[in-house]
Amino acid sequence: MPALLLRELWAYRGFIWASVQREWRARYLGSQFGLAWAIIHPFALILLYTLVFAKLMHPQLAGYPGPFAYSIYLCAGLLTWNLFSELLGRSVGIFVNNANLLKKLSFPKLSLPMIATLSSLLHYAITLGLFLGLLSIIGQFPGWVVLAVVPVLLVLILFTLGLGLLAGLIDVFYRDVEQLIALVLQFWFWLTPIVYVPAILPAGLQDLLALNPLQPLIFAMHAILLEHQLPNWLSLIYPACLALGLLALGLRVYQRLGPELVDEL
Repeated sequence: MPALLLRELWAYRGFIWASVQREWRARYLGSQFGLAWAIIHPFALILLYTLVFAKLMHPQLAGYPGPFAYSIYLCAGLLTWNLFSELLGRSVGIFVNNANLLKKLSFPKLSLPMIATLSSLLHYAITLGLFLGLLSIIGQFPGWVVLAVVPVLLVLILFTLGLGLLAGLIDVFYRDVEQLIALVLQFWFWLTPIVYVPAILPAGLQDLLALNPLQPLIFAMHAILLEHQLPNWLSLIYPACLALGLLALGLRVYQRLGPELVDEL
């Protein structure tokens, strides 16, 4: 089953990439700066966080001297979270929002999550590139260790795809799922160590939040971008296994419900 799906997606790779390009052009269609906004927006966000927290608020991050430590800590977590939340938010309504396309054209339905994934990854790559450029300017570039970002992102993408595919399929039959996911994401953000350090929490709460599969992924990004060290690979076993389990379950549900999607839509 997975091999067959991969062959189908590969056969439609031209359609997938053309859809990604069309989506990006449509996003900035009619604006004076066009695709330049794809760089301006993330650059302004990174610059804002860096200047506000490093130069105005002067927050201290225990164990990490220097004015930019908390800014790097914050941006590393936020960039990872933004990729996760954007992709999950798009995936949950991917079939419902493309109902007309599914009714008119014949193509693998899993092309839609792939289009959303590639589009989100392209945006993330631009933002991460700008962030790494800023780290180079301030003398905090992590060096070759930055390559460890790739396997961490792979686990994150697989986890988000599995969860998003399940939620997207269920949303076709129960339209409240999209609203529920949006609500869950608001709570999930604050249950993830992005703007705070887990050490400030009571021990019992730290143990509870350790069940959050995003936590080891955020920690891994902190290790790479802030500490300039390889992450603790063993800590990624839990989110990786969960990601593979969710993806396998999502594909099985897709296999059973896929033929009914167009009729239900």
